[in-house]
Amino acid sequence: MLNFKRIAGLCALGAACALSGAAHAQTDAKGQSMTIVVPYGAGGIVDNTARAFAQKLAAELGKPVVVENRGGAGGMIGMNAVARAHDENTLGFTAVSPVTLSPHVMKTLYDPLKDLAPVAAVMYSPVYLVGGPKFTGKTFKDMLSQAKADPDGLSLATAGVGSLGHLMLEQINGQAGVRIAHVPYKGMAQMVPDALGGQFTLMLVNASGPINALIDEGKLKLLAVGSPVRLPARPDTPTLAELGYPMANMTSTFGFFAPASTSPEFRARMNGLINKIAAMPDISKPLTDALNIMSPGTMEQFAAQVQKEYADNGKIVKEAKIGSE
Repeated sequence: MLNFKRIAGLCALGAACALSGAAHAQTDAKGQSMTIVVPYGAGGIVDNTARAFAQKLAAELGKPVVVENRGGAGGMIGMNAVARAHDENTLGFTAVSPVTLSPHVMKTLYDPLKDLAPVAAVMYSPVYLVGGPKFTGKTFKDMLSQAKADPDGLSLATAGVGSLGHLMLEQINGQAGVRIAHVPYKGMAQMVPDALGGQFTLMLVNASGPINALIDEGKLKLLAVGSPVRLPARPDTPTLAELGYPMANMTSTFGFFAPASTSPEFRARMNGLINKIAAMPDISKPLTDALNIMSPGTMEQFAAQVQKEYADNGKIVKEAKIGSE
């Protein structure tokens, strides 16, 4: 069982700082601007998508919409800032893992199902298992062979402790009986340069234009994907389910959340605007070109998905014995 006491303490400290910063931004704006909190560092698919939506929302609402990065603790610091905002000028854009997964492995300062309100799903993204220049193999089988031959020789980076990538790694480690070391990051911005620089061996990362380009250039090796089926653009790459790891075969859902204290009318309006923006070709095409799947819908549909993933992840975490002590 992994010990997350120290991480939880850092989360609590960081969350307090995040709340202070968020409150300061709202005071400066005198309630006239909207803030989209991204619970990861700058750069990467979440941050870039949030900024594209912010520009469109500003035009629709007729007021500034700013993006604030609140990375750390697998996204929980940023989502705590959203949960505690208590206004109708704050949204969070995130992978759903800080709501449906992280609370099962670390103590949170928010109740994911009571303090946060799902507003709109935007898309889901395949997860790539890739090897960097430091990885000498070519396939998933090579990775397992190396991990068994040298138990401390491989390291794998993810978006953080309690992230979807972390859970996928624990599933692989547990089922294969190997010990690939976990290297948690706050997001892709530094993770990708570090991968290219050989700071670790492997990483689990969402499909994106820059990652696809690095794979095409041969700078990263695509070993497997978390996806319901093989990707048409990557037909030679097996899914983790095909490789015999169905519990690790996961995708990332991304969407907008609001503080639960906001009115149903506000959330309904945001749902309509977000779905409208998601359908705009200049928003959807770059995302689908990067192999993401757009998944608009109602607030009720997104809420049902979040609740199901929360319950499912709880069972997986318990069975894998991942959790705080």
